[in-house]
Amino acid sequence: MNWVIGMNRFLPLLLALFSYSLASAEQPNVVILLTDDLGYKDLGCYDGPVKTPALDELASNGTRFETFYSGCAVCSPSRATLLTGRHHIRAGVYSWISDENQFSHLLEREVTIAELLKGQGYSTAHVGKWHLGLPTDTYEKPTPSQHGFDYWFATWNNANPSHRNPDNFIRNGEPVGEIKGYACQIVVDEAIDWLDEHHEKSKPFFLNVWFHEPHQRIAAPDTIVSEYGELKEQGAIYSGTIDNTDRAIARLIAKLETMGVFEDTLIVYMSDNGSYREERTGELRGKKGANWEGGIRVPGIFHWPDKIRKGQMQQEPGGVVDILPTLCGLLDIEAPTDRHIDGSNLAPLLTGKETFTRHQPFFWHLQRSNPIVAMRSGNYSLVAERNYELSLHNMFQEEWIPAIKSGEYKNFQLFDLSKDPGQENNVAARDPERTEKLKAQLYRINDSIMADGPDWHLRE
Repeated sequence: MNWVIGMNRFLPLLLALFSYSLASAEQPNVVILLTDDLGYKDLGCYDGPVKTPALDELASNGTRFETFYSGCAVCSPSRATLLTGRHHIRAGVYSWISDENQFSHLLEREVTIAELLKGQGYSTAHVGKWHLGLPTDTYEKPTPSQHGFDYWFATWNNANPSHRNPDNFIRNGEPVGEIKGYACQIVVDEAIDWLDEHHEKSKPFFLNVWFHEPHQRIAAPDTIVSEYGELKEQGAIYSGTIDNTDRAIARLIAKLETMGVFEDTLIVYMSDNGSYREERTGELRGKKGANWEGGIRVPGIFHWPDKIRKGQMQQEPGGVVDILPTLCGLLDIEAPTDRHIDGSNLAPLLTGKETFTRHQPFFWHLQRSNPIVAMRSGNYSLVAERNYELSLHNMFQEEWIPAIKSGEYKNFQLFDLSKDPGQENNVAARDPERTEKLKAQLYRINDSIMADGPDWHLRE
């Protein structure tokens, strides 16, 4: 009888473990880790000054990209590109979103990673910063649940009033109020709670974890900040937020290990754009908000012991735009065929089983950036300035859209990144044939994107 009672106690745990192993045997779990405003040279594994043992371990046991690009030099557009594999203007996001002042949002007609995986039987959750549009009293907009997420816990934009004790989280449409602690740890608490209590145990899961750190306004525990400098020093606090986020990621990894699913979980890590601190961009030109390398180059790490090569530092450039097609390639899922996908499938680089070909150059467009456009083709970066006027607003104005969609560019500059990663030597005049060829290619991509861009200014 005692044996039967003992089995009854352990039976639920055994069934749960069986469900996890059954799901992972069929399809891997997927975790996307996105940080906010993290610099190319912040992490330890990128020779940066911050201690990041959890991420360093993922990099050493997976593939780290030496050159990885954001979808845009600011927040919202890069996030739209990540979820769709498409240039953010196609997806409805021209610049960073102010929900109180704009119709703009991630278009509901877009097919997101969450929707693709949900269609494959995945349980899906988003936790952390959203910044792709949420409903207001003035504007009706879709929520994460309308973009494929079964469960969501998010903020409109940044953690307010800072990373410490934020009071602006929303859980499945309901405001939560102030939560004690630091944003990165709160986000991981929610992720772990979802894994324990809310996701269907018989299904593989997609967990989309978007941290707020190190975006301003910054805060981190004094014990961590003190490891990098004085408690009130902004650089030390900035480093402290990154260190604290790494500790939160370590807790999430430990949870996956306890569940017995870590080995069969694909983890992808990146930042939405470059740092706002120039000393953290690896001596690249520019910073957040600018289409120079310093504004768009970010860390990129892929980890999946069952499939991705270990200890590899990949020299071929990759980017946020490639995430959706790469997941499709790794998981043997068909990518959307009824729309143009701007990203390429990086699976051949990650597995070493096929030859990789980038079908379209990287392309960036941001209205207030100078240069306004940038394109990378092979080792060459082509940039140009705006050849039309916009009003003096710093924030994106939807009334700009007609000018943006019909606008031309001027003052083209060409840089050979293999010799000049800091973009100091414009070689356009010395290589006019290449410059003209790349200009024509840039305009072809630009025209295709603008043709898809929605006319938010015509909405009433």
